[in-house]
Amino acid sequence: MSTGDKQDYIVCPFCGKPTPAGKEFCRFCWGRLPAGESISEDEAEQVRREIKAKSRRRIIKIAAAYSGTFIIVAASIALWMLYNYTNVFVSSPQTFNSNSPEGQWSMARHDLLRSGVTSSGDSLPQGEVLWTFSTGGLIQSSAAISDGTVYFGSRDGNIYALDAASGTKRWAYKTGSWVDSSPVVSDGVVYCGVNDTNFYALDAYTGEKLWSFDTTSRIVSSAAVARNIVYFGTDDSAVYALDARSGKKLWEFETDGYVSSSPAIANGIVYVNSDDGCLYALEAHTGKLRLRFRAYPTGFSFYASPTVGADAVYFSAVNGILYAIDGNDRNWLFEYQFKPYWLQLWAMDLAPAPPLPSGFLWAQKLGNSIMSSPAIAGDTLYIGVDSSLVAVDIKSKTKLWSFKTGGSVRTSPAVAGNTVYIGSDDGCVYAVDATSGSELWHVEIGGKISASPTLDGGILYIGSDNGILYAIK
Repeated sequence: MSTGDKQDYIVCPFCGKPTPAGKEFCRFCWGRLPAGESISEDEAEQVRREIKAKSRRRIIKIAAAYSGTFIIVAASIALWMLYNYTNVFVSSPQTFNSNSPEGQWSMARHDLLRSGVTSSGDSLPQGEVLWTFSTGGLIQSSAAISDGTVYFGSRDGNIYALDAASGTKRWAYKTGSWVDSSPVVSDGVVYCGVNDTNFYALDAYTGEKLWSFDTTSRIVSSAAVARNIVYFGTDDSAVYALDARSGKKLWEFETDGYVSSSPAIANGIVYVNSDDGCLYALEAHTGKLRLRFRAYPTGFSFYASPTVGADAVYFSAVNGILYAIDGNDRNWLFEYQFKPYWLQLWAMDLAPAPPLPSGFLWAQKLGNSIMSSPAIAGDTLYIGVDSSLVAVDIKSKTKLWSFKTGGSVRTSPAVAGNTVYIGSDDGCVYAVDATSGSELWHVEIGGKISASPTLDGGILYIGSDNGILYAIK
């Protein structure tokens, strides 16, 4: 119906839009129109404007909601990536360090950096055997010295404490299996893992057991103690952190291979090698993964312990390669899941060459086999390679000299003053000039030497596969 030249309209009860009067169905939604009062064309236009305004408001609300959700999700992803893959929000405590007391060698490789270097260089051994102590099994455990006592393990199943000056036994604690791990002494407690799957805390003065923790797998890794937390690896492919006072597990990190290397700790980061051919960098207080370094492709294991230098973390693979990595670096997202496909595309010339593994600084092929951990003094790194002791300038990445022994070198060097000490499978302990690589003296003690030398008070302590611990002055 129309009035003059103007059309009347009926508002559809279903879609709310005005439809010309006289129609049975709405032309917009095909809903049946009611028989009721009509509205004028001006009123219909007002309804249309209100509908458009309402539609705009709805679109704005939806867009705002989606935009807000997108911003929140994007911000959450960005924060998650920054937290997990950068150092923007996660800063390791710089005070998370603990080392041997001055002049003592109370843990494997001397300190938590596993430097293998002692500052006690005023009085150095001259190659004279001071005393010997015989056990009932091979000695592959490196000695720890604290407060005039030498602590070490033997494959006769005992953890021993000897008077450092005379070699007299102070106590022996009988375990359930071989003791290949090197003890660490901290605050009057001896911590040591054993092949009977237990990790022990013993009173350093009496040998009384304070507590033990069962890992269900053998322990060869030598522990590190920092801020009342004990860290060590096991053959069940895990790294453990225990409360040093109670033995309660604080966290556990699973690797893809057994962990026989000793953890190194620097500035709140735990570095440990695994049989899966990877080095792991973990947050010391949480066990959270920061960096997993793998030289891809590789099928070679990392048995030896890492050493933390001033500018890098150094470690070796069994195929004779020495690696230097940035220990503060982080992995990029899905790095090792995505990289094999990237390499395949690169091999087919369908993609550019993939980036180097996260953390990689440099690598140097030194020989055919390395089972030794590095020792670092200043800018020089010392390490056993094949049957030799090798010195490397870590600034120029060049080999300085090589000293050949009569057998394989599986031990890790110790440095005091300008002298480097090393054991060999030829049954000899060698003292080598750190600058020139020339021999200063050697002592033939018999039996292959797997344990690494330690020094304290001008005396060198080292065990042999013949079951005897030697003190050399």
